[in-house]
Amino acid sequence: MHLKVLPGPVLAQRTTLRLGGPALAEIHLGSERALDELPGRLEELGGRPLALGHGSNVLAADGPLPVVLLRVPEGDRPEAVFSSGEETVVRAGAGMGLPVLLSWCARHGLSGLEGLAGIPGGVGGAVAMNAGSFGTDMSRVLERVLLYSPCCGLRWAGRDDVRMGYRFFAPRTADRFFLVLGVELRLTRAEPEAVRAALDVTWARKRASQPLAAASAGCVFKNPEGAAPAGRLLDEAGFKGRRLGGMAFSELHANFLVNLGGGTAAQAFELIQAAREAVAARSGVALELEVKVVE
Repeated sequence: MHLKVLPGPVLAQRTTLRLGGPALAEIHLGSERALDELPGRLEELGGRPLALGHGSNVLAADGPLPVVLLRVPEGDRPEAVFSSGEETVVRAGAGMGLPVLLSWCARHGLSGLEGLAGIPGGVGGAVAMNAGSFGTDMSRVLERVLLYSPCCGLRWAGRDDVRMGYRFFAPRTADRFFLVLGVELRLTRAEPEAVRAALDVTWARKRASQPLAAASAGCVFKNPEGAAPAGRLLDEAGFKGRRLGGMAFSELHANFLVNLGGGTAAQAFELIQAAREAVAARSGVALELEVKVVE
């Protein structure tokens, strides 16, 4: 079966923040042929389509949600599809976990993604959010991306066919909805030991300053342009460790919202609003959400 529909999936069971009520349905796309059936199934089910990879950057509301989750297959293991000089182009499926891709790159001596160590999401989500940290992001290495949309079908889009910025990605076409199904990344050949060492350094830095083992959606707010980082602004406003019910801003990093157990989305939204108001009053900065809200 190329397409499988599951009724009533609960987002609290599918997101790293462990929050969110039931969606209308979840569609598993077993192959590219399933895309032919997708528009018809979405029309039958109603609701908004929501591509949900590993659920690591999502804050979903409590209660029933008018969305249909879309899950893409992990795909085969990464493969090198082109090499020239010191560069190699690697192809990977969007459903693959980003840590899996990083480990594969380390084993094969391919550099360029080491700064993304510690990000728990999938490859497709990393592209769709232009994930980044420690001076690198997906836009620096993206060669092509395999996209699907009802209006344009399935196609490979090159760098000139998409727009990428700080935590932003979009096709240049007028796709109201699109899916990332695969990527090609241009990486640099290096010694495997050097790639592994760089990954270890990134991991060590993040473990010391971020709640990697907690139930978290990662950074809540984008770092504002021309101002101090969001974490520092939140800390200065007194929100590091601030708690409401089962939700809290992390004591390690004020820009990480964590579920301490039994938290609710209502508590999360209340904390976020209080933090935005406090930072605006103290620093004059309007913090913009980085986490994607589903409601």
